[in-house]
Order: sequence, then structure tokens, then C-alpha cells
Amino acid sequence: MSRFRLFILPLVLFIVGALLWACAQDYVTGKRRLTLVSESQEIAMGAEADPSIVAEFGVYDDENLAAFVDGIGQAMAKVSHRPTLKFTFRVMDSPVVNAFALPGGFVYFTRGILAHFNSEAELAGVMGHEIGHVTAQHGVEQMTKQQLAGIGLLAGTILSEDFRRFSDVAQTGLGLIFLKYSRDNESESDRLGVEYSTRAGYEAHHMARFFQTISRITEQAGGGPPTFLSTHPNPDNREQRVEALATEWQAKVPGPKGGADRAAYLRRIEGIVYGEDPRQGFVENGYFYHPELRFQFSVPADWHVVNQPSQVQMVSPQKNAAIQFSLGKGASAQEAAQAFAQNSKATVLRSGAAQVNGMRAHVVMSDMQTQDGGVLRVMSYFIEKDGKIYMFHGYTAANLFDGQAPTFERVMKSFDQLRNQAALTKQPRRVKIMTVDQAGDVRQTLTRFGVQEKELEDLAILNGMHPEDRLERGALVKVVR
Repeated sequence: MSRFRLFILPLVLFIVGALLWACAQDYVTGKRRLTLVSESQEIAMGAEADPSIVAEFGVYDDENLAAFVDGIGQAMAKVSHRPTLKFTFRVMDSPVVNAFALPGGFVYFTRGILAHFNSEAELAGVMGHEIGHVTAQHGVEQMTKQQLAGIGLLAGTILSEDFRRFSDVAQTGLGLIFLKYSRDNESESDRLGVEYSTRAGYEAHHMARFFQTISRITEQAGGGPPTFLSTHPNPDNREQRVEALATEWQAKVPGPKGGADRAAYLRRIEGIVYGEDPRQGFVENGYFYHPELRFQFSVPADWHVVNQPSQVQMVSPQKNAAIQFSLGKGASAQEAAQAFAQNSKATVLRSGAAQVNGMRAHVVMSDMQTQDGGVLRVMSYFIEKDGKIYMFHGYTAANLFDGQAPTFERVMKSFDQLRNQAALTKQPRRVKIMTVDQAGDVRQTLTRFGVQEKELEDLAILNGMHPEDRLERGALVKVVR
């Protein structure tokens, strides 16, 4: 026997043994399947990732709405295939229409998706779908496939590699969100969503109606998938399959089914913030304003701005330069600057104290190696304001730095107390529930309530209706004020 065979045979036996040991029973099907993540690891992973999700998106400040969503989730978790698993349900302060789940029982609904539901049964259907991803361990399954293929967990994160280097936000949770499910995963979760919502006493046909809403949002966006579909691929004939499954499960679980009262759900969500919330920062007339933290700074013309609870990202039109703004750590600007240089392993070219509109600051110029062997040149400002440290990082390739440096410096030196008093009183748009005063179609009704033509289709989708649908006197509709 050759030396190669003497080496490879034990290795093969070891790998086969390890794979057999790594097989676990599927909670849903009862069959054995390959997994490289134990249940305790799965739970620990979700618990570790949850704070980064909260930091990235923020929790929506409405205790009654949070309790309402949690109550539905806990009731449905009890009829799932993992009734003893501790589930956590959160409402996130994000305008995007999305719901997602992390391994270990962490389930998130955005205020954007809650605003688009038109019955409790719709919410329950999607809730069951997300619980299904957890009970069937779809996230663990995708992680196992990536690990076996040698792909890093963070491959699907929405943040660029460069932005991650300057961020204090842990990225594990974000990577878990953007693990894209397979169509088979989605089909199984659709089935489980119908099963769980039916067992919990809901009218599961409403789940199919919400998938119609998702399809219309896709069409309205010009074919680009909404956030929900970016990680939840749309199985073929989804709506028809869900309708058929709902009929099938209602036969298996007889008895009255609830949650279909549209008016009751609309009253629940009246006043929910719709779209971007200016209290968490907004861009207007070339400035970024933050009313709650009372600061402002200029935004470069034509740069793309992404405002998140943990940071503001600005990217040049050519996508060859970027500025990141966030809270820093440390008792002083100098201490924060030193911590940044140490943690990022940057080569400091220049460092010194400064003043920005009367506030103490520290400026650092540094170089960082990129993964492909290039060099990023970074201009960083650390500024003390109201007991907090705010930091800017402007970066680009070293050979482009001289051309971008004036823009970086102009933005960072513009950081100031909030001078625009109008920004202090700017309020978010909210969903308002109106009673139809005379019968007519949706278009006529919304027009009477002051909805502009350009917003008619969006508001019709928000109501789960079409512009030509008829409304009777006394019906309720959502508008945005």
C-alpha cells in the first residue's frame, strides 16, 4: 500500500465519522441531517448577534405594539415544532418592508412591514413563516453549507469591507441576516407558516394576500426585489400554494379562525411612523441634521447617504471614496483617536489636537493595508460634544487622497451644534386611519383625503387594495400624514 493511501484512508474515515457524528434530527421532519452547529451553539449565536441587530436598526419605541407582536409570536411558538425554545420577538425602527429571524429563536419585524399588514392574520402568517425558519434551522443549514464550501459567514453582509474596518458595530448579526435562504427553505417556511398560524387559530388565507402585497411592492420598485425578497426568494406559484395549504390545514384543524378583522388591526397600528424618521437624522439642503442629538454637518453634493442608527455612511458618485460618521469610544477625543489607531492597526502619518467650531477635537491621518495589497489613506476627526465623542473617517485609495481630502475636511470641519431651528421641530410622517364618508373606489376616496396622484399607488398598496377597488361608506383606510 502506498504512503499516500496509508495517509488518505484514515483521513477519509475521520471525515466520514465526523460527518456521521454531526448529523442531527430535523425538528420538523424527524429525519437525520448534517449540521455543524449544535443547538446550544445555535442559541448562543443568536444571543450574541442580537445586540448588533439592535444597534444597527434600533428598536421601535412603542411598548404596546411590541407587546402585541410578542404576544402573537409567543402563542405561535408554543404550537411550533420547538415549543420549548425561548423565542424573542422585536419590532425594529426601520422603514423597509422586512421580517427576518436569527438562529436560536430571535425574530424581527420592521415597523415598515407592520404598516403594510392589513389584518392580524397577515401578521400571524408571516410570523409563522419566520418561526418556521427557526424551527427548521434554515439559518444553521445555510451556515453549514457555507462552512463546508469554505465561505465566510460575512460574505453576504450589506456593509462594504472597508466600512466594516472603521465600524464598532459587531457584524456577526448582520451576516446572519443576509444568509440567503434557498427556494426549498422558503417553501418549507411557507408551509410551516400556514400550519402554525392555523393551529394558533388564524385565518391562514390572509398570508397569501400579504405575498400579493410583496409582489406589488416589487413591481412598484421597477422589478428590484424589496428587502424581504432579497433574503427570502420567491418560490414559484407562492400565492396559489399558500392558498391551497391554508384550505388543507383548515380541514385538518377545524373550527372558527380569527384575525381577519381589518378594522381592529388598523386601530392597532394607527400612528406608526411611516418612512424615514427625521428625529433619527435627515438630509435637507445639503446638510445632515440630527434633532435628538442636536448636531449638523454638511453632506457632499451628489454623494449617496445611508443613515442607520449606529452610523451615517456617505459614498462618492464614483464609489471611490467614502466618509463614515458614528459615535466613538473614550473619555476624550485624543483617547478615542488612540484607540482607533490601535484597534485598526493603522499606520499613523500625523496626529494632533484641533478645534472644530469651538469643540475640542483630535485629527489623525493614517494608512491601512487592503486585502488585495493596496493602501487606503484615511482622514479621521474625533470631536467632543455634550459628553460624547463623534468620529468621522474619510478614506480612499492613497493615490486618490489629495483629490478627496478637501471634501473630507470640509465635511468634518462643518460638524456643529444644530443651528437650524426648523430641524428641531420636524416630525415624522405617520399612518392615520380615516373613515370613508361616502362610497366610491379607492382612487376617489384617497384623493378626497388629500393624497396626491404620485402617491396613490403606494397608498393603495399600503391598504392592500387596488385603485379601482370599491370602498363602502364607513370602511377604514390608511393615509399618511
